[in-house]
Amino acid sequence: MSHAPRENDTRKLLDWDALEIGEKFPPFTYVLTQAMIDEYRKGVMDPEAAFPTISHKVDVRQYNDAYRDNGSVNARCSFHCYNAPIAGKRITVQAWIADKYARRGKNYIVTEAVSVDEDGRLLDRVITHELKQPSEVGKKWQ
Repeated sequence: MSHAPRENDTRKLLDWDALEIGEKFPPFTYVLTQAMIDEYRKGVMDPEAAFPTISHKVDVRQYNDAYRDNGSVNARCSFHCYNAPIAGKRITVQAWIADKYARRGKNYIVTEAVSVDEDGRLLDRVITHELKQPSEVGKKWQ
């Protein structure tokens, strides 16, 4: 997911070399509604699905609010689900740069995000590896 260029874009241009592991982003908070849960369950075709928090891209939202870049390709993502979220509860997501690495001449960043509800219940932890040079995808088939 990348934002389209905007004239008054105040986000920092990603400088992969200067990006610091451990950089925390401002927390993101929202109220989980029953409609969000219903939409998620419909989308995954499971009327019992319990973790709609993972469907709202909250794992990379804070990065995308802070930085602009040439886009990305999701290289790997892991979800650790602990307590099912409850409709009507306020959820706070704290995300940070967990790692960055280069592999085969390509730059990757790793964001980690933890969701906690208003009662302090740990809901989930999402770890996302993103290739920050999306133009590299498909080159091996050329």
